[in-house]
Amino acid sequence: MCVVTFKWKTEYGVVLLPELKLLDFTSCSSDEGTRTRVFNCRSIFLSKKVQKSAVRQCRAMASRFQAATLVASPSYPNSIAWSDENLIAVASGHLVTILNPALPFGPRGLITLPKSEPYPIGVVKKEDLASGCLLPTTLSRDPRPCVQSISWSSLGMASNSGCLLAVCTTDGCIKLYRPPFADFCAEWIEVLDITDRLFDYLASISFEEPNSPPSEISNEPGPAHACVDDPPDTVSGKELKRRRVSTSGVRNFGLETSCDQISCYKNGKDVNPDCSPSCEAEGQSPPKVLNTRSGRGKSSHQTVPAIKSKGKSTKKIPEVCSLPFITAEQYASRSAMLSSRVVAWSPLLKLSSEMCLVPKNNSSNCFSLLAVGAKSGKISFWRIHAPEYFSIEQSSNPTAAELIGILEAHNSWVTAISWASLASDSSDTQVVLATGSSDGSVRIWIGRGEELLKSSEVKNAPFYLLQEIINIYAIPVSVLSLMPTESLSKMLLAVGKGSGAFEVWIGDMSVKKFNRAGSYDAHNQVDNFVRSWSLRGSSLTEVPIPSSSPGLRSFSDLPDVFISCLGLAVSPSNLAVAMVRSFDVNQLDQMYEARLQKAAVEFFWIGGQQKDILSNTSLGFDIEASPGFSEKELVYWESNILWSLKQYGHWHKPLVVWDIIAALLAFKRSTPCFVDHILVKWLLKSFGHLHVEHSVEKVLPLVCKSFSKSASRQLHLLNIICRRVILSEVKADELNSKLLNLAGVDEADFAQDKQLNLWMELLSSSERELRERFVGFGFSAYKTLASNSATYSSEPGYWYPLGVAQMEQWIAHNDCLVREQLKVLTSEIKTCKRTDGIELQAEEQCSYCSALVPFDSPEFAFCNGGFGQKHKLARCAASMQVCPTIPLWLCKCCQRWTANLPPETLFAMQQYSLDSNLSPKSSLVKELSKPFCPFCGILLQRLQPEFLLSALPA
Repeated sequence: MCVVTFKWKTEYGVVLLPELKLLDFTSCSSDEGTRTRVFNCRSIFLSKKVQKSAVRQCRAMASRFQAATLVASPSYPNSIAWSDENLIAVASGHLVTILNPALPFGPRGLITLPKSEPYPIGVVKKEDLASGCLLPTTLSRDPRPCVQSISWSSLGMASNSGCLLAVCTTDGCIKLYRPPFADFCAEWIEVLDITDRLFDYLASISFEEPNSPPSEISNEPGPAHACVDDPPDTVSGKELKRRRVSTSGVRNFGLETSCDQISCYKNGKDVNPDCSPSCEAEGQSPPKVLNTRSGRGKSSHQTVPAIKSKGKSTKKIPEVCSLPFITAEQYASRSAMLSSRVVAWSPLLKLSSEMCLVPKNNSSNCFSLLAVGAKSGKISFWRIHAPEYFSIEQSSNPTAAELIGILEAHNSWVTAISWASLASDSSDTQVVLATGSSDGSVRIWIGRGEELLKSSEVKNAPFYLLQEIINIYAIPVSVLSLMPTESLSKMLLAVGKGSGAFEVWIGDMSVKKFNRAGSYDAHNQVDNFVRSWSLRGSSLTEVPIPSSSPGLRSFSDLPDVFISCLGLAVSPSNLAVAMVRSFDVNQLDQMYEARLQKAAVEFFWIGGQQKDILSNTSLGFDIEASPGFSEKELVYWESNILWSLKQYGHWHKPLVVWDIIAALLAFKRSTPCFVDHILVKWLLKSFGHLHVEHSVEKVLPLVCKSFSKSASRQLHLLNIICRRVILSEVKADELNSKLLNLAGVDEADFAQDKQLNLWMELLSSSERELRERFVGFGFSAYKTLASNSATYSSEPGYWYPLGVAQMEQWIAHNDCLVREQLKVLTSEIKTCKRTDGIELQAEEQCSYCSALVPFDSPEFAFCNGGFGQKHKLARCAASMQVCPTIPLWLCKCCQRWTANLPPETLFAMQQYSLDSNLSPKSSLVKELSKPFCPFCGILLQRLQPEFLLSALPA
């Protein structure tokens, strides 16, 4: 595995990445020991002379292959995150910028932090303002909040099956955002305010203060209290101006606002605990009830207003309101509970139907936990279920969060959180949680999936302490990273400290113990560049970053005056790294550069990272055909690409291979023989032909014959490589048309390239294999329905065998190509009893003129419209039915449209099977549908205009 570390001011960061094998991925054994790569970057404010020297050293080690500028500079470390759908989020000051690494200069998404009112936690008497616990509050002068922590959820948490983005701001606010897939705007849509829910719960239990009744914050009522815009007459004009600036847009009361200027109204509605929360405010949706359980063991119902993504309340803030008096210590304690510091999503947890409760609110048995660390040392856990079904139309089902526990993790600020799934042979999924604090302590916890799903006792968080790591020097922990290994019982933990050092711990989960592998002082006080390390077993040594880069581009217009690094993120396939760095604005042109170029995201290739390899490892082709690369570098690239391709063998891993495709395309332009060498080697090992001569002409025909015994995931990966690398010059629509009739290809554009024809035939055979699997599975499912005399009823989120008539016609058109078993099953379907509710009519009507539409092709159709006006209609990639005129799912790789999502079983098939685990004796089993392309396996999405952001997994 790989570790990425960086330093900014007094903060230090570490990110663990999946393992990059040093040897060929089929020859690695478990006794080789754990090997990691470590990248670290120290960033501090230096003199201009030292800065330029450090930048020159960084450029001497590695060269970026692309970059993107930012209009705002990040303010905190760990400011960049890479999602499972291939989007990059950068926390740049008061903005969050979302960009596509495939189009760094293309459209971008945006999250703008809104100004908001503080929470009404109470009023402190004037004579108590000088208390030491309130000193950070009274000295705070932040005019607007900044982003201090971001975290992407797993794929499938958004209503379009994308990722949700959690944003934590300096005023302690936690909000969740989704992509605007149906809103046609650049601004991302807020779906949930976690801090609102947390405040409602804490208010219901009087902030865990034993002397206060649960129904109110304090027994002593406060006086009439003026709002921020109506200060007392005794305040001078200058003081009034300072107070307005210090409270503008501030939301919590931890360390950012004056406590004698508290508004009891928030977002236009009265949230005074003494007032009744059941009244409905003007311009708002009806309130919703959030069921929780108080610390006293009594059930409490919290009224939570519905969150609107757009629009503002028309109700004005009143001039006078009343809040109860509280002590300075109470105020500091309450504000610390509400002041969130860091946020982190857990991996997606999926439990079996026997273990899972009946889902509520259109949710599924898949869920993820959101951990929110606060300045009080406590961590709140929020259970958020994935949608029961996915849609690309306007989202109507709101995201619901349930507070399942508050863990007293540390005695000081929680500064870092990291999750990891624990591989287990049992059906009960387990997760490991690592938490770090500003006092230097690190604690490791474990939670079980069944308890996390059923937990409702907020006071008793379902996590158990495994081990505590105490830092005797009390150096703050700024970032943690947990990483499971291929061994079920091994796990790695990287700990980054504010001193510039980092530690690596190796955990043995069979005995529930972590042992320190080493502690390393990665940086001194004057460097400002990335450093790379290699960990093998328990030994860590520094290795250089490769200077050669495939597809190197020139960015002479990008200023080379970087001053600090504020985060690193690694691509899904571990071949590239993105680094966000701030510019020294004093060295920029104040008219043309300083206004719009505050920072930049740089992309570096790490696929050629140096590692120890076997002495007898060689490429097997002429190295002179690869200018600019040594043989060792190409061997490293080959090993890393093959390892990355192997990681996608499991169908649960999201198929995001942009970095693999980009690297292969870059090598194809300069060294095409190297690309052929890698792909041939991958084909031989993936499809079971290990003792064949390594040549394209001999390997490709053999691979075609082994498709029936290959997993669907391997076929999906092959199709992506064929389309995006080998046949990248051919447009997707043109390629789809040529694949329908390969007999005419030899006489067309590819007549002079025999090797290209072989790849075309390979792609055609692979897609035909996948279509036969889907058709056979559909026929088997329909036969099961008919044998059980079941009545068809459509339910969102589940798949049913639609398009059976079109499948029969497709088999008739390809009678000489399909398997004999499939022909026999087709004849059985024709004599089978027709099932109510499933349309089997072969004739379809045009959506525009109601004319009949014959079946001539599974890709598209032409209606029989009169007067020469024939409409070209797209067919669904799954059911082969004519697509209706509604928003459709689109594959960004093969450019096919899908109206009826394919079944989950299609992507999990390990080989060709007609039964597909469906027995005629079994009752109707609900089959989940998945928004993945049936031919490419990547995430489907709604087509966006060219000026709006969209993900590109491949």
